[in-house]
Formats: sequence, C-alpha cells, structure tokens
Amino acid sequence: MKGLKRTLLALGVAGLPAAAMADIVMLEDNAMGNITGQAGVSIELETKINMDRFIYTDEGSLTISDISIGGAERTDFFGFNGLGGPDSNDLLDNIRIDIDVLADGDAAINIRPQYFNAIDFRVTSGAWELWGQGGQNTALMDNLFIEGVLGRGSIHIDTDTDVMRLRSAFAIEVMDFDVPFAAVGIRGLSLTGADYDQTFPSVLDLFAEVDLYIYNGQRADGGSSLAIDMPSFAADIGMQEVIVGQASIGQIFIDDLAITNTQMRVYGH
Repeated sequence: MKGLKRTLLALGVAGLPAAAMADIVMLEDNAMGNITGQAGVSIELETKINMDRFIYTDEGSLTISDISIGGAERTDFFGFNGLGGPDSNDLLDNIRIDIDVLADGDAAINIRPQYFNAIDFRVTSGAWELWGQGGQNTALMDNLFIEGVLGRGSIHIDTDTDVMRLRSAFAIEVMDFDVPFAAVGIRGLSLTGADYDQTFPSVLDLFAEVDLYIYNGQRADGGSSLAIDMPSFAADIGMQEVIVGQASIGQIFIDDLAITNTQMRVYGH
C-alpha cells in the first residue's frame, strides 16, 4: 500500500511545471495520517411549517389547531424598511446555520441571517382547547397572530458540564390573541429590548436577548428533571388595545421589564 500511495501521488503531480515541483515535499505515511478535515457544516434554510392539529394527552387533552410558522410577507418592521430581509414572502428564510464540533468536543451551532438583515417570521394558530374524556371543553386561547424579527440565535453544548446554552435575540412588532374563557383580547402587543427608545429608534437596541441554560438538574425531591435556568431577561412590552367583555379598556405599556434568577425544573408526576 505504501508503494501504491507514492505512485498515485507521483502521477498526480507529473503534469505540474518544474518551478512548482521545486517546492513540493513528499509526506511520509505517518504525517499524512495526521491530516484531517477542519471545516464545519453550513446549512442555508428556507421553509414553511403547517400543522392541522397538535394534541397533548394526559387523562384529558390539550389541542392546538391550525398552526402555521413562516415568513411575514413583508420586509418593513418597526419603521425600518428592509429590516425583514431582501424578499417579501411567506417562507421562513434568510437563514444560515453554521455547525462546528470544537477541539474539546463542544458543539457550536450559530443561527444567523444570510444577508445583513433580520429573519422575519409569522406564527399563527387557531383554538387552544382543553378537552375532557366526556367531550367537555374550554377554549383557552384563539386567533393567535405573531409577526416579528429574529436577529440571531446560538446553541452551545458543553461536554465538560453537559449544559446546553441557548441564546437568541428577537423582537415582536405585533401580537394578537383572544382568551375566550376570560372574555379578554389583546391587540397590537409589541416586545423589544429594554433599551429601545421609540423617540430615537435604533435597530441596535431593538432586540430583546434571551439566554437559557438547559441541563439534567436535580428537583426538590432529589430526582432528575429537565432544568432550565434564565439568569435575566429584559424587555419593553406595549399593548395597543386590551379588550374585556368585547369593550376596549385602553392601552398598556410596561417599561424596562426585568425577570432575573429564574430556575425551572420540569418533570413528570
């Protein structure tokens, strides 16, 4: 095999000019064995997701109908023309995912726009309903409509700690939904970064940052659980119209909302 490798290499370089041949140094087999690929994987993505119904069943059931995830079919957001990307369509697009496995074994996944824009999205659904075994039901939420932009996202899985860190930056320009069992409706909910100033708007301050740590954590009784920690979350939230009993009661604005030191332990019972 050693002779065959050298023969193939010689044939491959036989056509090179003499000047180029002068700088070529033959590698021994043990040196060639240490050469490995160094490139990660990049994925350019565009997609649209539709589900007729999502059903979670315990003794009764929770159903979510008519789920759709895609593009917002516009590029202007928060008064910034073109923020939503170069194309106006119903696809979740302008997405590039870079995947690397680092030297220490950590997985690094970076999600970002392909172009110098944000990723526009629209999420809609029909009724969210609780169903009993006898057919009784309660409508929790209906007519969900969300449009916004995603600035970036990343996933880091640490092999030393077995912790996955999930980071994202997003902004919601409009969110509408109804809560039928409480006779409440929300129109024009928006969510931005806490530093976003509507008087002096800057796209650099637009996005709210989410930072989650996900791992196998201990719950109160000592058993294992899905642990989700969120050290901090800050945002401004506005609601253009709050409807109670089919009548508008006005607007709501929450300035500098701060949620800190949040820990969740999720497990079956």
